[in-house]
Amino acid sequence: MAKGPEAFRTISEASDELGVPQHVLRFWETKFSFVRPMKRAGGRRFYRPQDIAVLATIRRLLHDEGYTIKGVQKLHRERGLKQLAAEPHARPAATPADRSDLFNASDAARLSDTGRERLRNALAALEAAQERLGSLLGRR
Repeated sequence: MAKGPEAFRTISEASDELGVPQHVLRFWETKFSFVRPMKRAGGRRFYRPQDIAVLATIRRLLHDEGYTIKGVQKLHRERGLKQLAAEPHARPAATPADRSDLFNASDAARLSDTGRERLRNALAALEAAQERLGSLLGRR
């Protein structure tokens, strides 16, 4: 039987709903003073629907939009939680299978030869680093 939308969630349920490990939720509590789940005797956490919304906003900013923890803290100070949560979602970060829209033909046409060469060098360096990491981890 599924819980209703207004039901409180345990840390396990919040973790599953947000797609974030439980230890990350606990860590966010230490970094974001505005993350305050209700705690029962013994320290068991219960997340209200508004807590889940705040955590979903933090997750979006950190994981999808690429903000740092300090960046999210600064946004919170400048704009407040309600405005951050109400902002439209940015385009999610591209997955490896979806890299084609990161740099398209019209972007390439605007690049100078020097810019193209810099991109080629950066790509080569990233591929070399990936190769080294793969060999260190025994993947190749």
